[in-house]
Amino acid sequence: MLPPQEHGLLHFRGHFMQNHVPFNPPIKAIIFDVGNVLVRWDPRLAYEPLFKGKPQELDFFLSKVCTLEWHTRHDQGVPFRENISFLQKQYPEYAPMIAAYDNQWDNMFGGIIEGSVQILQQLHDQNYPLFGLTNFPAEKFSAFKQTYGFMDLFLDIIVSGEEKITKPDPRIYQILLNRTGIPAAQSLFIDDRQENIIAARKLEFQTHQFTSPENLRTYLVNHQIISRQDICPMPYDTSE
Repeated sequence: MLPPQEHGLLHFRGHFMQNHVPFNPPIKAIIFDVGNVLVRWDPRLAYEPLFKGKPQELDFFLSKVCTLEWHTRHDQGVPFRENISFLQKQYPEYAPMIAAYDNQWDNMFGGIIEGSVQILQQLHDQNYPLFGLTNFPAEKFSAFKQTYGFMDLFLDIIVSGEEKITKPDPRIYQILLNRTGIPAAQSLFIDDRQENIIAARKLEFQTHQFTSPENLRTYLVNHQIISRQDICPMPYDTSE
């Protein structure tokens, strides 16, 4: 899972777009990324209070110490205790702040992306098979899933930390396909990261690079997956 950072106009269901995109097979599964598609996630949210009044040191810490490359080891299944200890030996002066990556984990989430969850609910109500494919630490996922009720809308969720493989490695997409039993060409993959979208396209998934709920809604309406008036009221507590 990566913090915030477009695209994908593939057509299906036998309708022409204005630029006459060739027909694609009908969608039989829709796959969502989680972080920054359904829920806001950014380590800065947890660390800003800890570095209060020291914005330059915070920037240094997140870009040079607790880097995204280091974080990805969590997403690949490395336990927090092991990964934190490894980094503390390299930066002993930041040992307490590095330890906070574990105990402040929940504070890295900035609440649900309401429009996205509305769309997820609507797709579920229309009986689309829904799946998750997320780069996420295995040891944190169970508590996360219990916190956010909309996660129960998925038939199955492939978690990188459990598989020990992260997007955009093609192997995790193959795990997804094995679990869904639905061909890539009949699957719509939604993710905010360009590298993950590119990897999915190479495997013949239909794709949409997420930038906002509004753009996702427009894509789904244009591709006859939902109608604009079908967007349902928000059923979940938005305070998380």
